[in-house]
Amino acid sequence: MPCRLLVWCIALLGAGAYGQIGQPENDSTRYVSKKLNDSLATKTISTIADSALLQRDSVFYNRLKTRMYKHRLTRQLYDLVFQDVYNSQVRTGEVKQIEVNPFKAYEGRIIGDIYIRRLGVFGHSVYDTLRKPGNWVERTGNRLHTNTREHIIRRSYLLFKEGDALNPTVLRDNERLLRTTSIFHDARILVLPRPGSRQFVDVYVITQDVWSLSPTGGVGALNQFSVGFEQRNFRGLGHQLFAQVAYSGPDPRQKMEYQGRYTVPFIGKTFLTAQAEVLYLRDLKQAALRLYRPFLTPDTKYAGSIELNHTQVNNRFVARNDSVLFVPLSYNYSDAWIGRSFRIFYSAKDDERKGRSRLILAIRNTNYEYLRRPTVTADTNQLYQDSRTTLFSIGYTRRRYVRDVLIYGYGRTEDVPVGEAISVVTGFDNAELGPRKYGGLNFSQGKYLRKLGYLYALVSIGGYIRNQRMEQGVFSLEGNYFSSLLSTRWGNMRHFFNSRFYLGINRFDNEYITLNSSGSGINTDGIGINNDALRGTNRWLINYETILFSKLNLAGFRIAFIGFANLGLISFPERPLLSSPVYQGYGIGFRLRNENLTFNSFQIRFAYYPNIPNNTIPLRIAFEGISGLRFRDFDLAAPQLIQYR
Repeated sequence: MPCRLLVWCIALLGAGAYGQIGQPENDSTRYVSKKLNDSLATKTISTIADSALLQRDSVFYNRLKTRMYKHRLTRQLYDLVFQDVYNSQVRTGEVKQIEVNPFKAYEGRIIGDIYIRRLGVFGHSVYDTLRKPGNWVERTGNRLHTNTREHIIRRSYLLFKEGDALNPTVLRDNERLLRTTSIFHDARILVLPRPGSRQFVDVYVITQDVWSLSPTGGVGALNQFSVGFEQRNFRGLGHQLFAQVAYSGPDPRQKMEYQGRYTVPFIGKTFLTAQAEVLYLRDLKQAALRLYRPFLTPDTKYAGSIELNHTQVNNRFVARNDSVLFVPLSYNYSDAWIGRSFRIFYSAKDDERKGRSRLILAIRNTNYEYLRRPTVTADTNQLYQDSRTTLFSIGYTRRRYVRDVLIYGYGRTEDVPVGEAISVVTGFDNAELGPRKYGGLNFSQGKYLRKLGYLYALVSIGGYIRNQRMEQGVFSLEGNYFSSLLSTRWGNMRHFFNSRFYLGINRFDNEYITLNSSGSGINTDGIGINNDALRGTNRWLINYETILFSKLNLAGFRIAFIGFANLGLISFPERPLLSSPVYQGYGIGFRLRNENLTFNSFQIRFAYYPNIPNNTIPLRIAFEGISGLRFRDFDLAAPQLIQYR
């Protein structure tokens, strides 16, 4: 194939040529890698280099680098701590370019050889493969990390194999699947025609792991500490191991606590995930076994799960008179469901253009059997009654994914769901206090508004019916919006809006929701502060957040500056929601995130809460971890009750 045409294919993918990787598996892979790099390097070097150079226009970096490079010691310090930004995928127009399905031109051709290329964790990028580790810290980190083994990727993470007819949709789904797993930072798939053949093509799968080992724990005193770790890719097998031990000498009830969890994802080609978990904590003791298979892609036909669980817990309960009670509970829980997906409306050729429409049928059975609990009567503690619930659901979903950047991530490729879903849930509950029926309805839709941004909306209503009266019902409305990416001289910016409304319908006396939240603003359930007085059965939250993804990069951590405003109303039925006080929170701060690590984002936040009850310190400073956020998808799965939380 002529070099010019080959270069055009690479540019269309927005992925560049192949760069430095870990050690090749064998001589044939080494030969192919050398041949590919030799043929592409001279023709694509200017294209690839541009992606890095376009991000090096920060005035701050240029001045700082010039000053620190005047002396040997400060030059070494700069090279150790700072890095030039290399997220080439945020360059203007490239997101739109990579939205073109690059595999369409090869539809129907036969897949010949599949080559796996595994990039190092640090210093590499699937978008700029000329990059190399910039300092000894990155090089040492790459040596210490064990990349996901090649046979694991082939056996458990690929939806296609040698000899298959190339399906563009399957390859694109496979890219998204690799990116959404917890062990990969990013992934790209490249298709190249086999020289001298009009029938065969070779497929190159490029993956970049995240740093999989992260410590956990803390120290309060010499006799009060916790220590543990999480390994998300144990020995390169993709297995996940979490273990933590805590000791509290002053605690008269239980001095030692521990918890552990082991997960085996995507077993073989079944895409089943198995998990075992043990918790032995002061107020929670639990043992659980789970086996599940989700609808990974719209083309997945079967999904389901089985879970067995034994739990002992001291349930914290705040009564209407503000007294705090600990209710001891012990119960066995089992849950099993299975679902089937059917193609409807559109032909396979229309799937990618219109979104893949599917009809989903599912059945689920859950069982709660209490061994220890408070006295349950028709008027008290109804929440703790034994129950066996069977639910049926029928739903329609249409979804596709648009690739974007700088939304919840700090430069990695993000797959934004676009489409809609509607489902009807019905069933019955053989409850201890008498049988009752259940009915629920969900409708959600999300789409890009041309150049204005992305909007998601969800409407839900559901509840139990007993004696022609609804109980434990809920009506909810939710809307999420983020703006288009705005370019400034300091970096890229987005605005986020979130609104959630919950109306509880004949909830039990010991049921309520709160405005509490341990996070920050827009992406949390609350207004940003914990307070037992902020509770009720009806709630309305409005959150706004603006994020400036700066060009600063400290030791591999991207820095984002935030500003937020949170408003919340909450009330019990005897008081109209709109007549309740508007609780408020305002603040600024910044976050640090390294997409190559499994750690949460770190955040320093300065917040002001002017009217929180019993809050003697309205100005708060917090240093906290922020877990990664996910988009609300349109993949219907197990029939479930409308969430009230």
